[in-house]
Amino acid sequence: MASTTYNAKPEPGDLIEIFRVGYQHWAIYVGDGYVIHLAPPSEHAQAGAYSMMSVLYDKAIVKKEELWSVVGDDKFSINNLLDDKYEPRTFRDIIQEAQSLLGKELPYCVFRGNCEHFVTELRYGKPQSRQVRKAVEIGAGVGLAAMISFAVLAAAAAIFGSKDKEKQTHLAQKRKN
Repeated sequence: MASTTYNAKPEPGDLIEIFRVGYQHWAIYVGDGYVIHLAPPSEHAQAGAYSMMSVLYDKAIVKKEELWSVVGDDKFSINNLLDDKYEPRTFRDIIQEAQSLLGKELPYCVFRGNCEHFVTELRYGKPQSRQVRKAVEIGAGVGLAAMISFAVLAAAAAIFGSKDKEKQTHLAQKRKN
């Protein structure tokens, strides 16, 4: 059985962060041991690294399932990550909207409309994904580091290359004399 990262009981309207291999899946707790979540076909508790294949899908289904069947053997935590930034909607409004979406096939995009966007829109009225933002920041940082490394190497090649050229010119002149 999975465990929470701390011992707290979710309340209706709480965001549930589930720690999968390589990413986090998100759901919203609706009470009585159930969550509602946006799930592409590859998303399920025992999928392991295969569930990362969700990036290939452009549609996902809104499902209501028992918390423990969604979590599986993974760890999870209650993570109302934007409470300090936005006023949460009433749990009644959250649950009502989540229930109205059950069984619907929605557009899915890992960058613009993933499970985290889905639950933050339900709780705050604002679709956001911190894990996408982190990935973009990391990607930008890696890209920037690569560009800086390339620039440093190019500058070093230019500096040392010109010195080598000077040496070759000097040696060629010596041979002529």
